[in-house]
Amino acid sequence: KMETMYIRYYKEYSNYLNRDMEFKVYGHAGIPFIVFPCQNGRFFDFENRGMIDTVADKIEDGKLQLFCVDCVDEETWSAEGGDYHGRIMWHEQWFHYLCEEFLPRLHQIHSETDEKSYVGKVMLTGASMGGYHAVNFYLRRPDLFGGCLSLSGLFHAGYFFPDYDDFDIYNNSPVDFLPNMSPDHPWAEKYRQGEIIICCGQGAWEDEAKADSGILKEQFDRLHVPAWVDFWGEDVNHDWLWWQKQFSYFIEKIVG
Repeated sequence: KMETMYIRYYKEYSNYLNRDMEFKVYGHAGIPFIVFPCQNGRFFDFENRGMIDTVADKIEDGKLQLFCVDCVDEETWSAEGGDYHGRIMWHEQWFHYLCEEFLPRLHQIHSETDEKSYVGKVMLTGASMGGYHAVNFYLRRPDLFGGCLSLSGLFHAGYFFPDYDDFDIYNNSPVDFLPNMSPDHPWAEKYRQGEIIICCGQGAWEDEAKADSGILKEQFDRLHVPAWVDFWGEDVNHDWLWWQKQFSYFIEKIVG
């Protein structure tokens, strides 16, 4: 299917990051998704790992458009030790790049081939650390995005910043900040209108994802947010083979 699919590659300068950032677009119309790579991954991983193939029919039919972006994890989450605050502030620069530079660009590219606007409705997705980014971005900016589809995400900043006491790190740690949100917070009302899907397996390397997803489920219930937190079986591992199955399954539910 990839031969006939509408695919575009871009390399564009970011003022927030002072460097060129690469991304790839799959599809000409439909619900736009920003796709985050796994930890230290690249924009081409989703294609190389067979994830695009699992939803190729939806992309071809103009129901789905995927925008696969690059991350700066190696300089932030993965840069063990070092200056905690400096690391998280560079993550914040990347956060601003995506929300303030990339997102308007996404709408521009989308409008070139699809007249329907999805302002405020762009979805976020990814697996593993990409799944974390999808949830974190949505919880922080539900005014900009329509929801998230997270596969095998970990949602506690402490895995990468042990024993931290930094407000900016806290702000990027959903299992820390969500329990402190009041049900009448304006963001909670936004969440109720969004589409939140969090999935993880219960097999190898999924223990932390399972624990964190359970905490988020409790918090969404407390906030009266109808999130779909789905735990797959004990044979389901933290692996691309399962993410392929999960991705096509949930995309079918979202775009039909």
